[in-house]
Amino acid sequence: MAVSGPSGPQQYPTELLDTTMDQLRTLIVVHEAGTALAAARRLGREQSSVQKQLDTLNRTFAALCGEELVLKQGRGRDALFTATGEALVELARRTLGDWSDGVHDARRRLGRTLSVGTTRYTLGFLLDAAERVSDSYTRDGVELKVTHVRTADLFTKLRTKELDLVCGSVVVTEADEAELLAPYEVMEWRRSGLSLLTNLPPERLPGTSFRARELPGLPLVVSARGLIGRFLTCWYGPDYRQRLSVAAEIEAAHYGFELLRSGLVSGAMLVTRGIGEAAADGRLPEAGGLRTLEIVGDVGPRTEVLVGVFTRRGERASAPPGHPLNLLWEALSQESERWWFRS
Repeated sequence: MAVSGPSGPQQYPTELLDTTMDQLRTLIVVHEAGTALAAARRLGREQSSVQKQLDTLNRTFAALCGEELVLKQGRGRDALFTATGEALVELARRTLGDWSDGVHDARRRLGRTLSVGTTRYTLGFLLDAAERVSDSYTRDGVELKVTHVRTADLFTKLRTKELDLVCGSVVVTEADEAELLAPYEVMEWRRSGLSLLTNLPPERLPGTSFRARELPGLPLVVSARGLIGRFLTCWYGPDYRQRLSVAAEIEAAHYGFELLRSGLVSGAMLVTRGIGEAAADGRLPEAGGLRTLEIVGDVGPRTEVLVGVFTRRGERASAPPGHPLNLLWEALSQESERWWFRS
């Protein structure tokens, strides 16, 4: 980065840039945490280090603007930010956000970093696809970052550019599908509905299928977040808890499996059809001993789980064929074909 000086363009020292950015980060954390001690704990530093940065900023801005940024309030009390301090905190947030976005965009454009997210049940597809591109990535010095992502956060992480590509599932309905997927390019792997995993005896819950409209008559184990909650909201409205008999509310499927297998709760757990099929086929040992029933969606709008790969629309087209994003997309496409052939 070059700036103009009395004798012409000068090279801006990297160390000074790093120091300034770090001071701004510290200022933001102090503003959020309240005190230098609380900020130091968040940052994993000594309080004296944080206080030294605040003192430096105070001297600098007292000289530049005639007002310090942070006033000490006494032991144990939150720091008092002046009007100049409040303004600089907002400027620092924007500056660091823009800086981070610029760095990520540059690395992404140059193909130096690729950030990918997967849900637990799609990780295997990514691992197989990654093997196909590993030699190319190693040769070109590409860093592949993999993150576990919850279904509820899938589009948020793509929209904010935290991730470049996600393997996962979303719930779509006839009414919202086009609008929901419009900002994204989608490689569709499969569509399905829901299943029930149950420890109830066949005489209590007979057959191999169950109608969605009859769910209120069952003691249910449900996840409040993600796909299942979205299904139930589409079928029964946002107050579905008042319309259903919820025996247990869980955060993770494995907790529900253990709950039913233990016999502590007698009922049926709502899962995606893919999980139901894996349990029925013996590919999900943690659900062993539970029966699987397919749910017939006969209430509310047509609602489906769409499983696939998602990326921001237009990014693949704007990159050359050899870009890491395009290479991984092609590898995932080949894995998708292999999966359909096996199934």
